Amino acid sequence: MDRVYNFAAGPAVLPLEVLLRIQKDFPVYQNTGMSVLEMSHRSAMFEEIAAQAEALFRELLNIPDNYCVLFVQGGATMQFSMVPLNLMRRSKKANYVVTGEFAQKAAQEAQKFGSATVTASSADRQYAYIPNLSMSSFDHDADYVHITLNNTIYGTRFPSLPDTGEIPLVADMSSCILSEVVDVSRFGLIYAGAQKNIGPSGLCLVAIRKDLVGFAPASAPVLLDYRTYADHASLYNTPPTFAIYVAKLLFEWLKSKGGVEGIETVNREKAAILYDFLDESSLFQGTADREFRSFMNATFVLLNENLTAAFLSEASAAGFVNLKGHRAVGGIRASLYNAMPVEGIVSLVDFMKRFEAAHKSR
Repeated sequence: MDRVYNFAAGPAVLPLEVLLRIQKDFPVYQNTGMSVLEMSHRSAMFEEIAAQAEALFRELLNIPDNYCVLFVQGGATMQFSMVPLNLMRRSKKANYVVTGEFAQKAAQEAQKFGSATVTASSADRQYAYIPNLSMSSFDHDADYVHITLNNTIYGTRFPSLPDTGEIPLVADMSSCILSEVVDVSRFGLIYAGAQKNIGPSGLCLVAIRKDLVGFAPASAPVLLDYRTYADHASLYNTPPTFAIYVAKLLFEWLKSKGGVEGIETVNREKAAILYDFLDESSLFQGTADREFRSFMNATFVLLNENLTAAFLSEASAAGFVNLKGHRAVGGIRASLYNAMPVEGIVSLVDFMKRFEAAHKSR
């Protein structure tokens, strides 16, 4: 069977080149006589894989030396707990900007550890925009400000970062990591689940400024303390070894494509192809405000809702899969992650044009 165009929000499409490299290495990795799946995380070979993965990640994001890079299990959702547990260290206050379901969940979880105030929200219009933010939006004594840089479900992104002054800015970058250039030095901490732009599920990457490490309470579980990972090169216990290996391959692939700068150009091109069509269509309509549209997750609806099921069925039969919107909102969602080629978007738009033409009279 031929490969389909997979528009899933995550776990998501991986580059074919990376999949073929995994296939080649799968039974025997280099000269080890074993698969990475069988390799001890304490072995010199795996330590080399992990070190290479970290070095490539640092290079791609231009992460300053005063940041730790951590490989953590539990996905981004575990960071909803780890962030407040570790960073609510003085006032026990944090400010959350709620721009979608995952941002809301992060704020709710933080309430277990201190005062997590929702200082701005776009829930009033079903998260179709990013609220206007200024320094006056935040508590002056907050231990951190949390944002979700890209909204996977509702298809929005922060077009610029809020100015939080001396308050550490924390960002969930799960669905936009490595998709566009960001200044990591603007953040106290960033985190991202791997299953969208990095590799298989089960791995979360964290970059945290070193001066923010070491403030978890003594009662904190050892695996919820950032210091545990920082002090043991993320090898305190068995990490998701195969996921780290795949992440290394993905980082190598991305570097060969011109790094984050190169892939951002491609991502903007892909998004423009789809959004330009949506803006001209008489059947399909985007749901996010134009100035806040995500490059990674394009959300839209059919103006004739009765055609939604037919569109999804015909699209799947034509090789465009996982286009159904999140269960919370319905509609259509096309995830345009780094590994989705331009031709995938061109082909999808061609199909949408044919579908629209065939249903104009209905």
